[in-house]
Amino acid sequence: MEREEESTITTWSNDSYRYPRSSATRRYLISALVGIIIVYLLFFVRLPYFIFMPGTAEEIKPMVSIAKSTGTEQGTLMLTTVRVADANLVNYLVGLVHPYEEIQPKTSVLKKGESEQEYTQRQEYVMLTSQASAMQAAYTEAKIPYHIEHEGVMVLQTVAGLSGEKALKPGDVLLKAGDKEIKVAQDLLDSLKGRKAGETISITYMRKKVQQQAELTLGQLPLGQGETEQRVGIGVVPADMQSVKADQADQQVSIKAGDIGGPSAGLMFSLEIFNQLVPEDITKGYRIAGTGTIDTDGNVGPIGGIQHKIIAADREKAEIFFAPKNITYKDGTKIENYSDAVKRAEQIKTKMKIVEIGTMEEALNYLAALPPK
Repeated sequence: MEREEESTITTWSNDSYRYPRSSATRRYLISALVGIIIVYLLFFVRLPYFIFMPGTAEEIKPMVSIAKSTGTEQGTLMLTTVRVADANLVNYLVGLVHPYEEIQPKTSVLKKGESEQEYTQRQEYVMLTSQASAMQAAYTEAKIPYHIEHEGVMVLQTVAGLSGEKALKPGDVLLKAGDKEIKVAQDLLDSLKGRKAGETISITYMRKKVQQQAELTLGQLPLGQGETEQRVGIGVVPADMQSVKADQADQQVSIKAGDIGGPSAGLMFSLEIFNQLVPEDITKGYRIAGTGTIDTDGNVGPIGGIQHKIIAADREKAEIFFAPKNITYKDGTKIENYSDAVKRAEQIKTKMKIVEIGTMEEALNYLAALPPK
């Protein structure tokens, strides 16, 4: 009996010592789990917002190459960018109080039905078209003969529920529809005329430099704005791809801008291309930044986020900043790039001169009037 009592007491004593340790372990595990959940909620849950902030001011000359480039560049021509970040709870709260960050809902940036991947592809495409327009504007200003070559049709977006959504991706370049070569978007439309929903068509396309082929079933396309007649298609939003070719090979421009997207570097690209085509150096030793879209006739258009680009340019010690002119549209909408640029320049107390520009020619005239450094 005495042994049994000792055994019972010993067992009870061991349990009494194990219980506090087990409780502490559970508290530790619960605390760790709560910590992981908090970190996840703070940093990894994406909110339906983008945060816009100052990006970079980058020298353009290394991005542009011409076989018959003339002279050296004493100064610097710089494009400017806006950094765009997905919002999590932490940077959203920071953005609410940061004076130089801007929060926008994703719905104000993305087109209807557009995914973020498709938005990125659209930005890449408009950068390519902006570069093509910059080449044409610069060739025209420098009186260099050139011509246009069509190179297929890029997929910008796919339509949900149609066969193109499964087989094709944004960025694919369509080359053939059946036996018909696709050079422009109209070629694709022409190849589908007279066809009916349920029929199949062979599509040849290029993805990451690899040619592929897919059999796609035609379906009813949703009616566009103002359309009354139903059409069939493969379900893609197409965009023409074209290249600008100098008549003389040694004057051909090549641009490699990396992962920079959007059309806003058009003006600065046109100035850099022009500077490499003519004997004189238009920079005259100055550090020149700027922004603005450009069309083939050299007209400069408005852009978004100029207030962030002013900060980026100031960080790189730009002395001159070209800003698109204020514009008021017929419906009363105003885009005041120049005024916004001046306001931000005053806020950060920069010595950089803000110059209002409406055309490439105006920018060149301003630079021509500058004294050499």
